[in-house]
Amino acid sequence: MSPPSEERSSFLVELFDDAAGYYDRLCGWMSLGSGPWYRGWVLRRAGLRRGMRLLDVGTGTGLVARAAERIVRTPGAVAGVDPSGGMLREGRRRFAGPLAQGRIEALPFADARFDFVSVGYALRDATDLEIALRECRRVLKPGGCLVVLEISRPRSARMQRAIRWYLTRVVPFVMRTAHARLLMQYFWETIDTCIPPETIVAVLRRSGFVDVRRQVWGSVQNQYLARTPRGG
Repeated sequence: MSPPSEERSSFLVELFDDAAGYYDRLCGWMSLGSGPWYRGWVLRRAGLRRGMRLLDVGTGTGLVARAAERIVRTPGAVAGVDPSGGMLREGRRRFAGPLAQGRIEALPFADARFDFVSVGYALRDATDLEIALRECRRVLKPGGCLVVLEISRPRSARMQRAIRWYLTRVVPFVMRTAHARLLMQYFWETIDTCIPPETIVAVLRRSGFVDVRRQVWGSVQNQYLARTPRGG
């Protein structure tokens, strides 16, 4: 029998392969249309500028990568990596930069290649958080920036019920696919059992990042910002 981590990885690849064709539309419903603005706003506020090189980890169909591409305005300066071949094929229809198939625990890129690494709602999919964050540090240049977007479980029980109802009932009903219900159930479960923010901050520091910060927007949207030491 495959180890649980391999079974989980295979499950996720199949889950997102099957979602690739409607994923952008689904994300639009989940974010109530605010996704493109929010992703660009976070990247700009973190310091992404024209001419920088960025790797988007867990890029999916390239939603964060496209936001970064509009900022850096340099052909080929934004790359994406994702374990799902189906998501990458769908992303290729809208994103012209380099795309590679791979996992966050073993990024297929050379050391110190990027000024920025972004992880948009994909850290929850990692099988080993410490290995994943060390890999992100490895591909960053000295003084490079890591930006992690995640959703944490609301503190309010009422808000928890509202988000669960919206994700597991409303979004699948609008999408009208049985698979969307399975995907939304997975999303809710990863929010409900998410890694505690203080754990993510602690692992970032143990992985060698400095200037580690967590910022919260709208009570559930979490942004983790960290840098590699300028000395390497």
